[in-house]
Amino acid sequence: MEYKTLSNGVQMPMLGYGVFQIDDATTERCVEDAIASGYRMIDTAQAYGNERGVGAGIKASGVARDDLFIVSKVWVSNYGEGTTYDSIKRSLELLDTDHIDLMLLHQAYNDYHAAWRDMERAYDEGLVRAIGVSNFMPHHIDSLMVTATIPPMVDQIEIHPGLNHTQAHVFWQQHYAHQNMESLGVAHMAWGPFAEGANNFFQNPLLSEVGEKYGKSVGQVALRYLLDLGVIVIPKSTHKERME
Repeated sequence: MEYKTLSNGVQMPMLGYGVFQIDDATTERCVEDAIASGYRMIDTAQAYGNERGVGAGIKASGVARDDLFIVSKVWVSNYGEGTTYDSIKRSLELLDTDHIDLMLLHQAYNDYHAAWRDMERAYDEGLVRAIGVSNFMPHHIDSLMVTATIPPMVDQIEIHPGLNHTQAHVFWQQHYAHQNMESLGVAHMAWGPFAEGANNFFQNPLLSEVGEKYGKSVGQVALRYLLDLGVIVIPKSTHKERME
């Protein structure tokens, strides 16, 4: 397993399993399968409605909690001083754990400055081991930095392999955002590393050609591209053979 060292020294797996758009009951089985397949990081969110399933899947896996890395996200309707803190406590209850390894603000909407103050409180109290943001563009991070006591450690944004300028509208590399994170010491985490399968992603001729050369699938090529950039990835599948 490859790891990324966050700005506060926490070691985060570079490869994790995402549970977006999986219902709560199915999530329990999928998380158990993912952990059995070797994944040690699970990415969920309050808005996904499956934090309970993640917690149940972890319990069912039999793997020690300290050997796993749980990521969740505060939804925008829970932003606000006091409200964000209470929502983190609720996430802990649903996940059935005494700490979350990384908590993110899900979107750069509403009063995310007030929400960040609650994130810092939860971090100071040991409820979360690391804090960060999701879907924050460089100007959002710059704005947060003005008032933050603790800078964000991670930003999770959409990114997947770009191919050439004629397909720039299809593939989203976000070079500027990546460089900005690198300069600020913010770890870059990718959602949608497979472009959610859009535009025949898994049949893309260039990615297929690279895969054939190295004996790898298109999905493996896409993930290795991002990992080599130092980007944390969270692919998703409900099929154990694909997880593997």
